[in-house]
Amino acid sequence: MKLSDFDYVLPENLIAQEPLKDRSASRLLVLDKNTGEVAHKVFKDILAYVNPGDCLVFNDTRVIPARLFGMRVDTKATIELLLLKRRDINSWETLVKPGKKARIGAEIIFGNGELKGKIEAVLESGNRVIRFEYNGVFEEILEKLGHMPLPPYITKKLEDKERYQTVYSKNNGSAAAPTAGLHFTNELMDKLKSKGVQIAFVTLHVGLGTFRPVKTENVLEHEMHSEYFNIQKEEADKINNAKKNGGRIISVGTTSTRTLESSCDELGNVIARDGWTDIFIYPGYKFKVIDSIITNFHLPKSTLLMLVSALAGKENVLHAYKVAVESEYRFFSFGDAMMIV
Repeated sequence: MKLSDFDYVLPENLIAQEPLKDRSASRLLVLDKNTGEVAHKVFKDILAYVNPGDCLVFNDTRVIPARLFGMRVDTKATIELLLLKRRDINSWETLVKPGKKARIGAEIIFGNGELKGKIEAVLESGNRVIRFEYNGVFEEILEKLGHMPLPPYITKKLEDKERYQTVYSKNNGSAAAPTAGLHFTNELMDKLKSKGVQIAFVTLHVGLGTFRPVKTENVLEHEMHSEYFNIQKEEADKINNAKKNGGRIISVGTTSTRTLESSCDELGNVIARDGWTDIFIYPGYKFKVIDSIITNFHLPKSTLLMLVSALAGKENVLHAYKVAVESEYRFFSFGDAMMIV
């Protein structure tokens, strides 16, 4: 399977730079995975594509202000950190810019010295392990000093930080938002419940690995980074009961999909547990849990595009993307949505 098989042409002007004021007013392209047919709708129209007894599964992770700007103690040079993965209470795996001079032992101060860090290790990936020192609560200091880690293709400043959070976000820990969920409003969630649709939540803290470009032409040589997930028993029971009673399992986003497919038995029963997943889903994968997915439009040659191609077929997905480009849909994190049914 070649990386070039998952490429498509995207005009730069179609990359959404800011979210719509009304979350549920985004456009929705509905793709039938069996026939390849597409329909053009508005996001709130998903009510017509779900049935009583279906179960929508959301990722309730919350993005932390994971981007920090500090100064090296020895050279006074500015240094940028992106917090990726918490290793223990005061130690984090981070992406550091510029990285070449960020050697073991280098000390960094942030703000007015409320937060200090020391590089303890350089990992094989090039990421740095940094141990922090501070007085008080780390999360409160991060809220004060940190910045929202928007993807590099978004160059416009985000005025309202909450627009890069889902309305149901709960558990702090992500370096990026589970963007398929950004289209949901509290009103839409209430309407889904009123229709008899089950709502279940899982947690997967989105790391940078999900968005790292695939650099090998042979897709199978790509190595996924691991991300932490958690599924509570009550939520697993909701999903399993819906499936047992004939309802569809509809994942909201690729992160919910990867969580569910990482924690199930061969019959597709979801197991309540927490752990780390590096599951890589690409065409040929047989889904055990999900029947349908709500997702955004993904970058060319990305593992996320491969995941949706595994569900709907590469030809169907690339055709739908071609239609979306021709119809001037908005792409990526703040863009429009696709539902594969």
